[in-house]
Amino acid sequence: MQTLIECVPNISEGRRTAVIDRAVEAVSGAPGAALLNCSSDEDHNRTVLTLVGSRDGLKDAIRRLYSVCVADIDLRLHSGVHPRMGAVDVVPFVPIQGATMDDCVVLSREIGEAIATEFGVPVFLYAKSAVSEQRRLLRNVRKGGFEGLPAKMRRPEWTPDFGPTSPHPTAGASAIGARPFLIAYNIQLDTPDVRIAESIARAVRESSGGLPGVQAMGVFLAARNQAQVSMNVLDFTRTPLLRVFDEVRQQAARHGVGIAGSEIVGLIPQAALPAGAEHALKIENFRPDLVLEHAIHAHFGN
Repeated sequence: MQTLIECVPNISEGRRTAVIDRAVEAVSGAPGAALLNCSSDEDHNRTVLTLVGSRDGLKDAIRRLYSVCVADIDLRLHSGVHPRMGAVDVVPFVPIQGATMDDCVVLSREIGEAIATEFGVPVFLYAKSAVSEQRRLLRNVRKGGFEGLPAKMRRPEWTPDFGPTSPHPTAGASAIGARPFLIAYNIQLDTPDVRIAESIARAVRESSGGLPGVQAMGVFLAARNQAQVSMNVLDFTRTPLLRVFDEVRQQAARHGVGIAGSEIVGLIPQAALPAGAEHALKIENFRPDLVLEHAIHAHFGN
């Protein structure tokens, strides 16, 4: 059986197409890894790449990605509505075929050490790769953002797992780890009032007593003049997207607003999208190759 691992690096650039193109070209040149999807957003100022490949292929692809991002992204000049602490902000690995979560943990640690050594970027291991409980959640690792890194990293409990004990001056730090499938799912409201999106986000996220495994924040999309509830669904088997959509719809109705549409960022497993769900969820950017299995079959034939 061919070994396939998914890697979904998030880079802190969603506006400068030349930089995004260089990043795409870099990872596309790695033998043994295929770029299945590239999703950029100018308001979030972030690009999500979805790669699938072998261990060695992904190692090469991630090294190539850092070579572009460390050179071309200066977080001192960066702004966007999405939290970030690094030029390459987060690099998660997900087992797909012929690989286990433990395999992905080992891979994340090998890549983290190599990246820190070659590029001088501090690396924090998170999720299943974390060596302490406080580093399991990405929001804990990233709290304070790029601007807060110098003070944060002076605290002994936030010494990085690999690399220098102070942030890279322009590329910050990275979180690298292994995790299960995560669905990045955003819902656009038919209002520009970000306070409503923030209120809905508080109501639906697990940390505020909302839906299990849902992380959410409210943001304003200047390019669309719309408020958005931006979410990560950590376990779609516990909390299906249809339930997330319905809860956001109900909360929005309490504020007298509706849902303008939604979007998937990156790829989504087939099991998370029952037949016809793309219409019920008002997914604006849906196409068949946003389904992970379809994209893998198109590239690998299995």
